[in-house]
Amino acid sequence: MPRKFIYIINPISGTRTKKDLQLLIEKNTKEQDIPFQIFPSVANGDYSFLHSIIKEQKITDIVIAGGDGTASQVINSLMDCDVNFGIIPCGSGNGLALAAKIPKQPAKALAIVFNGKPVATDAFYINNTFACMLCGLGFDAKVAHDFAKQTKRGLTTYIKEVIKNFFSAKTYSFDITINRNTFSIDAFFISIANSNQFGNNFTIAPKASLSDGLLDIVIVTKQSKLSLILQTLKQITGNNKLQSEAIEEKKKGIIYLQTDKVTILNKSEAPLHIDGDPAETPTSIEVIVKEKCFRLYQPE
Repeated sequence: MPRKFIYIINPISGTRTKKDLQLLIEKNTKEQDIPFQIFPSVANGDYSFLHSIIKEQKITDIVIAGGDGTASQVINSLMDCDVNFGIIPCGSGNGLALAAKIPKQPAKALAIVFNGKPVATDAFYINNTFACMLCGLGFDAKVAHDFAKQTKRGLTTYIKEVIKNFFSAKTYSFDITINRNTFSIDAFFISIANSNQFGNNFTIAPKASLSDGLLDIVIVTKQSKLSLILQTLKQITGNNKLQSEAIEEKKKGIIYLQTDKVTILNKSEAPLHIDGDPAETPTSIEVIVKEKCFRLYQPE
């Protein structure tokens, strides 16, 4: 079947000039002799209006120029349309693209779409909300909420918010259930990851894979701020080994394990983020893997 593209461009994600990006997309796609259309991203995240266009015009590929939030919204809306997805990373973190080894440079990312391999990729649901990359409760979500309020985006702004929130960071109380085993714990934050990182090559879950049918659970437990720094460094450098599910006796440092489902009672109403975007704070969340639910272009 001849390839036909739809590009979806988020005009406000990250810091890249979108006019230059659109010109690059138009030029390079025309050189490939591939018919294409360009749509802006939509504020409500619902792209179901494209269903009829995809079916009637036999669209084969949806290419997302945006960040992790836009990617999740588009994929959630269109993954049942039998299309392949590509990403041109334009967000502040670009965790999904980096986990898939998609280059940040737009021309190189486009080359992956043109010449790469569509790989069956996992996602997951947080209660009834779809996500591709990761979600988090606690400190990292507080940073995400504060970052979303800033008029200036980008890595520098994000780092400032991390530093500001670090000094006032507090722990939250949770009841966590994994494979019918429940334990109570106080933690600075909990990350539930399908990809291996927050973004910007900050690797929170070094063993995570986009296609292994598992979630990586990272629990940063109550400890001193100095220990928090040291333990986090140990985690992101890959020196914290995966643990078994029998973790009741180990309630300090960082707990790191894998599972296909986790339920969390959020007793202290810790804030929540989903794929880096602020979300409403739930009292209870259930996170379940959705295996190989979409195809993402990755390097050969």
